Amino acid sequence: MKAIGIRAAGGPQMLELQEVPPPVPGPGEVVIDVVAAGINRADVQQRRGLYPPPPGASDIPGLEVSGRISGFGSNVARPFAKGDKVVALLSGGGYAQQVAVPAEQVLRIPDGIDLVTAASLPEVAATVYSNLFMTAQLQPGETVLIHGGTGGIGAMAVQLAKALGATVAATSGNAEKIATLKAFLGADIAINYNEQDFVEELRRHTGGHGADVILDVVGAKYLQRNVDALANYGRLVIIGMQGGTTAELNLGQLVSKRAAIIGTTLRARPVSEKGAIMSEVREHVWPLLTEGKVRALVDKAFPLAEAAKAHEYFDSGEHMGKVLLLL
Repeated sequence: MKAIGIRAAGGPQMLELQEVPPPVPGPGEVVIDVVAAGINRADVQQRRGLYPPPPGASDIPGLEVSGRISGFGSNVARPFAKGDKVVALLSGGGYAQQVAVPAEQVLRIPDGIDLVTAASLPEVAATVYSNLFMTAQLQPGETVLIHGGTGGIGAMAVQLAKALGATVAATSGNAEKIATLKAFLGADIAINYNEQDFVEELRRHTGGHGADVILDVVGAKYLQRNVDALANYGRLVIIGMQGGTTAELNLGQLVSKRAAIIGTTLRARPVSEKGAIMSEVREHVWPLLTEGKVRALVDKAFPLAEAAKAHEYFDSGEHMGKVLLLL
């Protein structure tokens, strides 16, 4: 089968189309004929040599796909049938014509979502729901600050938090993206981080309260300012380190606010945890998509053979929402 391999750590040009053996499903796994795969920041970090796949996972990049079930390993407990249209959350292997994945990490596509667009959903939905609601326990009426609000994760986070009753503040980097945050995604507070200080803007819009929850993909660069922006009893959830891994922090301020800093990752979690998260996504996120209260935001799609071009575009930061590969 055709798949995208990484020749060596580096830029997008290190991605190349290869011929590799098809996957063999293990116990409890299903095989999916892939229609589309989502590109995520983790894929870029893997390409750069900074985020290797967990032990036992495929070296092929790609953490989410949509497609049709075409085969089964032994002891698959969930009632899938060949031809079912599904999405899957992966530990790797998505940039390929087929993947084998534990059935617990597979969901049927929500009603009303087409098979290609569906590839934009599993990784972001699982990341956002698990972090904002299962980990940070975001409640209706609380204020959440989402950094990178027009990226794949950010766009889902803004919409989910809004749909479930939070006041949503989000950051982005230009006027067009700010307009998208307000008009398409429904953010209550949209902050241009190139022109405004998000701490000051958040305080101004919330009467000095700040954010009860912050979802951060930046990391070290924003650490102290995120703590500045937290409300008392606030929860800062760090899921990315685009702005570095090391920073100083005023622990006295953190303690005085009775606040918490939580770091999480999804890729390396055991199957049981991923399965539990996907069950929550099916119960709480899929109905919102079917009802149109949350919408998938896909920017561009590239053929699999143009994975390098797709990564170049992703790296540019110009995209709003997800970038996909088409099989």
